[in-house]
This record gives sequence, C-alpha cells and structure tokens, in this order.
Amino acid sequence: MASSSDVSLRICMQEIIRYDLEIKALIQDIRECRGPHGVLMELNAAVKEKSKHLTQRIKDMEQMAKEQDKETDKNSIMAETEGHHKQMLSNQTAWRKANLACKLAIDNLEKDELVHRGDSSLRQRKATKENLTDTSSGITESLMSISRLMAQQVKQSEETIGTLATSSRSVLETSEGFKAMTSTIHLGRKLLLKYNRRELTDKLLIFLALALFFATVLYILKKRLYSFI
Repeated sequence: MASSSDVSLRICMQEIIRYDLEIKALIQDIRECRGPHGVLMELNAAVKEKSKHLTQRIKDMEQMAKEQDKETDKNSIMAETEGHHKQMLSNQTAWRKANLACKLAIDNLEKDELVHRGDSSLRQRKATKENLTDTSSGITESLMSISRLMAQQVKQSEETIGTLATSSRSVLETSEGFKAMTSTIHLGRKLLLKYNRRELTDKLLIFLALALFFATVLYILKKRLYSFI
C-alpha cells in the first residue's frame, strides 16, 4: 500500500506535467497570435500565472526529495526535478521567442494596414476629386441650361411686350375711332333734334295758315250770306 508521501509526490508530478503542457499550449497560441496587443497581453498573463504555479510545484517536489529516507529515491526525485526545472527554463526561452515573433507579426500587420489605409485614403481622395469634378461639370451644365432658359424667357418677354405695344396701339386707334363715332352720333342727334323742332314749327305754321284760311273763307261766306238777306 502506497504511503501518503508517495501519493502527494505523484499528484505533484501530475500537476507539474499539466502546468507544463498548458504553458506549451499558451506559448503556441502566442506564436500564432496576430493581435491585437490586448490579446497578447492576456496570453502572457496566463503564461505568468501558470509558470508561477509550476515553479511552486517544482519547489514542492524538491522538498519532497529531501524528505526521502532512501538516498536512491532522493537522487531519482531530484534528477526528475532537475529535468522539470530545465524544461521550465526551455519554456521561458520559447516564450520570449514567441513574444518576439508575435510582436513582429503584429507590427507588420499594422504597417500593412497603414499602407492599405494610405492607399485606400488615396483612392478615396481620387474618387472624391473625380466626384467633385463631375459635380462641378453638372453644376456648370445646369447653369448653362438656366442661362439658356433665361435667354428664352427674355426673348419671350420681349415678344410679349411687342405684342402688348401693338395691342395698345390698336386699342388706342379703336378708342380714337369710337370718339370720332361718338362725336358723329352726337352731331347727328343734334341735327335730328333740330330737324324735329323745325318740322314741328312747320306743322304749326301750316296749321295756323289753314286755320286762317278757313277763318277767311267762313268770314267771306258769312258776309255774302248777310248781303243776300
């Protein structure tokens, strides 16, 4: 039956192997990381945390080796502990190299992004310039169209003014004709009134002449009748 120290040693060795594998996986993630820097910082923080636990468990294993009764067991455990310690140092070297490779890759990506942004900005400025040119051409064409339309409107206005002037002259001539006609009608009315008065006077004179004639005839007849009696 295994003693409690053997069980503790076995658990410690298993945890050392687990932390070592986890650190190696994190180092591989760092090597493949392409940013951003926040992700790299999180991975490094995880490696530091795992390395701290691994260091502590290696120290625990060294202490367990010192507590062994048999010299052979002590030497065997110390040798294995030394192997884990070397592996930890190798992980630290790989960790530094992975960080350098990751930072270089991130820097290259940022440079490419800046170049891409520069090209994109250049293309955008070029497109904006072309759009401004097209817009300017469109505005110029619109202004020319408006100018032609205004010229047509001015021409139509001149023609309308000419038509109004002609119409005004026609109305003025018609008004003068109406005035002349009115004067003629007024004169004719005066003549008619004068003629009517003269006709009435003539009728009255004829009536008086007839009355005088009949009175004379009656007077003569009366005288003659008296003379016979």
